[in-house]
Amino acid sequence: MEVRITDAVVNNPEQRLKAPVNFTFNKGEAVAVVGRNGAGKSLVANIIMDTFPLIQGKAEYMFEQTPEWVYQKIKLLAFKDAYGADDSSYYYQQRWNSTEQEGYPTVEEFLGSGILEKSDLFDMKAHAGYRLVHLSSGELRKVQIIKALSSEPELLIIDNPFIGLDAESREEFSAALKEISKKVGIILLLSDLLALPDFITHVYTVKECADFRKYTVKEYLRDSPFMAETGRRELSEQKRAAILNLPAAKESGSEYVVRLKDVTIAYGGKTILDKVSWDIKRGEHWALSGHNGSGKSTLLNLITADNPQSYACDIELFGRKRGSGESIWDIKREIGYVSPELHRAFQKNVSVRDIVASGLLDTVGLYVKPPKEKMPLCDFWMDMFGIGGIAEKMFLRISSGEQRLALLARAFVKDPQLLILDEPLHGLDTCNRMLTREIIETFCRRPGKTLIMVTHYPQELPSCIDKIKKL
Repeated sequence: MEVRITDAVVNNPEQRLKAPVNFTFNKGEAVAVVGRNGAGKSLVANIIMDTFPLIQGKAEYMFEQTPEWVYQKIKLLAFKDAYGADDSSYYYQQRWNSTEQEGYPTVEEFLGSGILEKSDLFDMKAHAGYRLVHLSSGELRKVQIIKALSSEPELLIIDNPFIGLDAESREEFSAALKEISKKVGIILLLSDLLALPDFITHVYTVKECADFRKYTVKEYLRDSPFMAETGRRELSEQKRAAILNLPAAKESGSEYVVRLKDVTIAYGGKTILDKVSWDIKRGEHWALSGHNGSGKSTLLNLITADNPQSYACDIELFGRKRGSGESIWDIKREIGYVSPELHRAFQKNVSVRDIVASGLLDTVGLYVKPPKEKMPLCDFWMDMFGIGGIAEKMFLRISSGEQRLALLARAFVKDPQLLILDEPLHGLDTCNRMLTREIIETFCRRPGKTLIMVTHYPQELPSCIDKIKKL
């Protein structure tokens, strides 16, 4: 399988890079397309996929078996596929509402029993009866890979393949991709500028939707334009001071922010959490860890009251027992939250500023305009996360990494007492991960700020983390 893209310009203005694209993929290569968030990696993938007609240049494909359509032999696993299919009927909290999940297929139904039996990847046979909506993002990514390979593609393009995977799964996944690359062409779209799997042979760099260059791995590590950026500190002293000098928010009088006692959650005969207890004092900064499927997201959604079973559990929040008359909005008022499930739920094509402003009202979408005096806070946090320049762009028209930055700004905008960050750095490039980690550290230096953070990469944890809860 070989691909030749020559001086390509697509007819869709929103999918164009600033310069014509020239790209080659030769048999035996394994290629990484590397760039910062919003640089144009997904645009390149769409050109390779022949998604849009060209108004200039040409695309040539040398398949082993010539298909009727390019998409039959080239499969793309986009960023959103880590969270589930592009299903407009999906809504936030659906994963936790067991009465509304009958329409979601099990792993076996989605893949087909024959595919599941034949596949020796990831040992997903043990998950055959689980509904897709119950899988963690890491487990779901494995299922999507098996599904893509079942159609016997000649080229597989994967956007940020390792997001949502724990350390053991990353090693397993990387080894699987290495074996797959011996039979199927592989192109990885990577935001981490240095995390190149060992089977990658060539690297394309994309900068600002232009400056598209091909390197061998050795050349890239020696000459790449990104090398100088990876050690750069992003949060200026001025911005750090601005965060530290924000007016103090009103605190609850309780010593404990969260108290869980013997919490047990089960779905369809599968126990997710078994008698979990956890006390979190005001001002503590916790890392929540555990392998894929261990129940981390379930536990966090009990705290935020997005899981209806939270009202049947022994839970206290800010000194108030769950179910004592508070509304879900009372609970959310003091919590800033971001997660893979929340990211998936934002399917309304509104402006980035409106996405950030929705955090003031705890809505998925902006149905009521916040008070005008609150809007400067939106601009403040967009500036902190470096997305002020795209405030008027439509959320579904920006890159997945830029979307994640908007959702992070949304979590901080109401200056919450409790910050719950479930895989907050998913899909962020090297510099934006550094920036976000510094913002979290600085925010948590303020009195009374409590943090729970989930990540499968220990190096991503901010230095303020002082306690660990492992499931």
